[in-house]
Amino acid sequence: MQRWRGLEDIPDDWGRSVVTIGSYDGVHRGHQLIIGQAVARARELGVPAVVVTFDPHPSEVVRPGSHPPLLAAHHRRAELMAELGVDALLILPFTTEFSKLSPGDFVVKVLVDKLHARLVVEGPNFRFGHKAAGNVAFLTELGPTYDYEVEVIDLYVRGEAGGGEPFSSTLTRRLVAEGDIAGAMEILGRPHRVEGVVVRGAQRGRELGYPTANVETLPHTAIPADGVYAGWLTVDGEAMPAAISVGTNPQFDGTARTVEAYAIDRVGLDLYGLHVAVDFLAYLRGMEKFDSIETLLEAIADDVKRSSALVEAYGKP
Repeated sequence: MQRWRGLEDIPDDWGRSVVTIGSYDGVHRGHQLIIGQAVARARELGVPAVVVTFDPHPSEVVRPGSHPPLLAAHHRRAELMAELGVDALLILPFTTEFSKLSPGDFVVKVLVDKLHARLVVEGPNFRFGHKAAGNVAFLTELGPTYDYEVEVIDLYVRGEAGGGEPFSSTLTRRLVAEGDIAGAMEILGRPHRVEGVVVRGAQRGRELGYPTANVETLPHTAIPADGVYAGWLTVDGEAMPAAISVGTNPQFDGTARTVEAYAIDRVGLDLYGLHVAVDFLAYLRGMEKFDSIETLLEAIADDVKRSSALVEAYGKP
């Protein structure tokens, strides 16, 4: 998959393409439906499928300080899109100047002049251009003038018999923040992942016999609610069953909120300075302060046992 950072990276001889545009944070099942349709139609038409997204998130530029928690880093989104068959990913730097482009100028500068769109595939709530004034109806209206068509794909709905809420990044962020890992996984189609570099912590886990990888998460990461979870710690492509702790470590009166993962039954791991991924499979219990270290160790042993069983039952992430 080709990756372009800005309009100037698009090859001068780029031909017609099928395009879909959006933040696509998380590449959840609703996104997968839209992107999958774009890829399928591109194959039918014999042209490449292109995803256009933005960095930073538009809300951070339009309303500084409002950057939403991110469900996936850009490199992770790129991996997921490549798995769906996307041929090229265009990441547009979202600047103040770019935010002032009118919907019409956006269509001309991005879709027409650079990507030569033959077909644009979007969800029903797609908005674009200055103050999000452009919508699917406007995009469709300009189609005959600039020789492209528009297809609108409805998003999935979460809940029984078509009830509930549409699958969305906003809903997924809320579920993650609440610790509803199962609900988030239903929307994402996979476990929620947190990434970062392993840094040195207080090393109390090592002293207790359960050495943990203390993960310094990427900026704006959507981190689950405080508690203990079952999941995986992935290093260099190897997914290891893990018991995961999120919180301030109240047993030792901690104040800094951390994400720590214990790779079950792995001895002698030296992960300091490495970029790792933590996948959350299931919520086990809340974060609490125990009456004694012995009681804490009993709880940790049970966490590890339950985590191991849940991960084995689920299979690979």
